[in-house]
Amino acid sequence: MNDYRIEKDSLGEIQVPVDALYSAQTQRAVLNFPVSNIRFPRVFIRSLGLIKAVAAEVNAGLGLLDAKIAEAVRLAALEVADGKWDDHFPLDIFQTGSATSTNMNANEVIANRATQLLGPSAKPVHANNDVNMGQSSNDVIPAAIHVSAYIQTHEVLIPSLKHLHATLKIREGEFSALVKTGRTHLMDAMPIMLGQEISGWAYQVAQSVERIQSTLPRLAKLALGGTAVGTGVNAPKDFGRLVADRLADRTKLPFVETDNHFAAQAAMDTAVELSGQLKASASSFMKMANDLRWMNSGPIAGLGEISLPSLQPGSSIMPGKVNPVMCEMMMMVCAQTSGNDAAITIANQQGNFELNVMLPLIAHNLLQSITLLGNASHLLADKAIAGFTVNLERITALVDKNPILVTALNPVIGYDKAAQIAKKAYAEGRSLKDVAAEMTGLSKEELDRILDPKKMTEGGIEEK
Repeated sequence: MNDYRIEKDSLGEIQVPVDALYSAQTQRAVLNFPVSNIRFPRVFIRSLGLIKAVAAEVNAGLGLLDAKIAEAVRLAALEVADGKWDDHFPLDIFQTGSATSTNMNANEVIANRATQLLGPSAKPVHANNDVNMGQSSNDVIPAAIHVSAYIQTHEVLIPSLKHLHATLKIREGEFSALVKTGRTHLMDAMPIMLGQEISGWAYQVAQSVERIQSTLPRLAKLALGGTAVGTGVNAPKDFGRLVADRLADRTKLPFVETDNHFAAQAAMDTAVELSGQLKASASSFMKMANDLRWMNSGPIAGLGEISLPSLQPGSSIMPGKVNPVMCEMMMMVCAQTSGNDAAITIANQQGNFELNVMLPLIAHNLLQSITLLGNASHLLADKAIAGFTVNLERITALVDKNPILVTALNPVIGYDKAAQIAKKAYAEGRSLKDVAAEMTGLSKEELDRILDPKKMTEGGIEEK
């Protein structure tokens, strides 16, 4: 039994798996690029299907594509968008820099599936003439990057960040009156409310949402209609606008035609901008995860201020050990996002004249960063932040022993005298208030008032 069929393209004949919906050009790419086994993500294939579907609608509406063929192409493309034929998209990310192979992969799958839908007596649907009508890989792939990044940001990332922010705000409120030791340079510093510390994390997340959302209007601008080099050759007038309008109607997202097709195809500046916002978010979340990890450290020899939820055994050799796994997961996601940003930046520099030639790499890295940050943020919120408990005795004891509280005496006795008191209290292991009483003559009531840790978290200057 023959497992292959013979297909032809401009280079000649080639064997294609008999059950494959794709054709010759896809098969050549399968053979040419067995590099990483990393495929385009689901949301990118979804976006390609949506683009092909609305392009067929536009071409039919303009009278350029037979209505029956257009309807079959539309239905087949929507099946691609829904994930029905994902197994027929086998191509590696590391391929031709324009991702022409992947555009043709979509064209071939949709053409062959549309032919099936039309029935055995129908003329075969053509991948280039029918499915790719009015398009080029050079405008379809940049548009698909924008569409998929917008969808993934809208559906995955932003909701997850807002969930993380809401979770942090709940914990901020719970600990708004709990005094703990502040730290600078990892050394003891002035007291701070745990709620105040968490408020800093929450604000960073809110700022991340604002930064990412500020990029979306530019991400909504699509390269469709520029075809080969941005001039729109072989595309009907207003094709880009009409396709963008239909995409906006179908997705309920504000897609529009780009202001300049030459820039949209030669450079992926908006992808770099969005990646930069993701990198900024990653740096914030790395800090947050590290803070949680330090505060959880111990339980005996570390800070031990909080206890993160116990999610799994932490060692194959040390019984009872539990590690801050969700924090470490987030930190790795942040590192990956930063690395992806560097690759995207370098890739965008390879826009030679009228086309960027590292589009698949940009697509993969950008979508991976969006997805990783979205998934990780939701998990960190639910499995670490929402459930950590406070070790109240430990936190209170650390505050009481902190010689840096003497800072509150600076306005009253001066910096130098305060430094002498702190050093003496620390060296002798004595109460800061006892030493201050001996060295200043201030009454117990005055010292209790000035050295109240809670009052120190409220700011202001102590009057002499």
